[in-house]
Amino acid sequence: MELLEKHFDTAFAAPDGIKKLRELILTLAMQGKLVPQDPQDQSARELLNEIEAEKKRLVKEGKIKTGSREDANNAKEIKLEEVPYELPEGWEWVKFGKIAFQITDGAHHTPTYVDRGIPFLSVKDMSSGQLSFSGTRFISKDQHDNLSKRCHPEKGDLLLTKIGTTGVPVLVETDEEFSIFVSVALIKFSQKNISGRYLSLLVKSPLVKKQSEDGTEGVGNKNLVLRKINNFIFPLPPLAEQRRIVAKIDQLMARCDELEKLRAEWEQKRLTVHTAALNRLIIATENSDFGTAWHFITQHFGELYSVKENVTELRKAILHLAVMGKLVQQDSKDQPASELLKEIEAEKKRLVKEGKIKASEPFPEIKKEDQAHPLPSGWEWVRLGEIVTKIGSGSTPRGGKSAYVTAGIPFLRSQNIWNDGLRLNDVAFISPKTHELMSGTKVAPLDILLNITGASLGRCALMPDDIKDANVSQHVTIIRTAIQNLRRYIHLLLLSPYCQTMIWARQVGMAREGLSKKVFEQFEIPLPPLAEQHRIVAKTDQLMALCDELEQRTDKATGKRTALLNAVMAKV
Repeated sequence: MELLEKHFDTAFAAPDGIKKLRELILTLAMQGKLVPQDPQDQSARELLNEIEAEKKRLVKEGKIKTGSREDANNAKEIKLEEVPYELPEGWEWVKFGKIAFQITDGAHHTPTYVDRGIPFLSVKDMSSGQLSFSGTRFISKDQHDNLSKRCHPEKGDLLLTKIGTTGVPVLVETDEEFSIFVSVALIKFSQKNISGRYLSLLVKSPLVKKQSEDGTEGVGNKNLVLRKINNFIFPLPPLAEQRRIVAKIDQLMARCDELEKLRAEWEQKRLTVHTAALNRLIIATENSDFGTAWHFITQHFGELYSVKENVTELRKAILHLAVMGKLVQQDSKDQPASELLKEIEAEKKRLVKEGKIKASEPFPEIKKEDQAHPLPSGWEWVRLGEIVTKIGSGSTPRGGKSAYVTAGIPFLRSQNIWNDGLRLNDVAFISPKTHELMSGTKVAPLDILLNITGASLGRCALMPDDIKDANVSQHVTIIRTAIQNLRRYIHLLLLSPYCQTMIWARQVGMAREGLSKKVFEQFEIPLPPLAEQHRIVAKTDQLMALCDELEQRTDKATGKRTALLNAVMAKV
């Protein structure tokens, strides 16, 4: 116990340390190691004898039933191999059904709901671990009275979620009348001999949680069956010790609450400082301001980047600075972007003349109010459509999935497109004949691929030059730059917060179902001189490698803290 007290700080440092600490507290409690035993306490064996006598009286009075198969199972002695560990003197291993007068569930049919009446509770009203009457439905008093009494919990009873979110215990601490649905189990027990609070904490312990998980049946919406609850095995201490255990757990859990609050405040402060530092970088107008902001970040690298969330934000900031012209120095000797645009226009005219692409309508000029931020000298605002020769999504092969073959031409879908490249572990294939029939969706080496629908909208990958032939589905669009040297910059531009915001904001369709070519080609793009694009790409690669290293350090440090916590807990 002293070791546990000394290592609250170890739990604070580990990522899920406080959660593990809570589990350890409950484990120690159920092993009899949380509070001292008192030989003068009435033993658990005597409690069980009293419970058995009370059960017989209630059966005789017709208040509870007996003789079921579950009762027979619960009457069986617990075998030695079923016992997970040795208990202190005065404790007993018992089955849940042994101490319960009744283990049942609520109404098996959906009643007729009314605006006001008797609350009718289901799992959703107790999934937080407490009864909630705020969003409950109601049934009439007649319906409530007509339901079996097994559907009527009383103060002191224990409820247990049994369908969907399973195994969440709630001790009834209200005198208010209510009924329950079949998704909730009701456990009535001898409140004279068993502490309800001990019982509810017991159900949260890893020992019983494991049995609860193993006690579910069905696929999808799991069901914790009553016969399994009846046969849960758990340790029963003397009643006086149950109360001491509850008091100690409450004390230690309050400490955990304080730790969680401190950790949340600490993490929020770190995120706030980091966000402020990045914002200073982004809004800096002078080189001196930028240098000051960057110096602050470098001075506090260790503190700021010990959490992955901050590294993720750093990646976004790098890309944002890149497309604002703040990541590398400008060089007045660079050929300006205006000259680059002339070369692109000439190349597009050549391809039109050769019949390789179709001529496009002139794009509207980008007005001052549509320019997201000022650009450095030599940069230009352009429409995306002005600098590409193709923006086009794929299609589904005739026959859909039936057209797939075991080997052939890769057919790239949205699940294959990731920001760091293609992932081909589950790539589909189409035959060369199907590939030829889908000529409009063919991908060329060095193309850029962008997901344009669904949850993966905005994921973007460079097509590697070692894949000579491929097609894409209708959820992926092909972006082919007029000059190949543009593609690395355009790729990081599309990944930047600036473009990602536009991608998500400018979806079209009744349900904002995706990004259309017509909208996409109108995107306002900040275009640097080609030489500066190359410097931006090189600097971005360098800084992203640093981010990779920071994440690896974070993983390593996290692993060490978790290992230390596990070692500490193993000694307790």
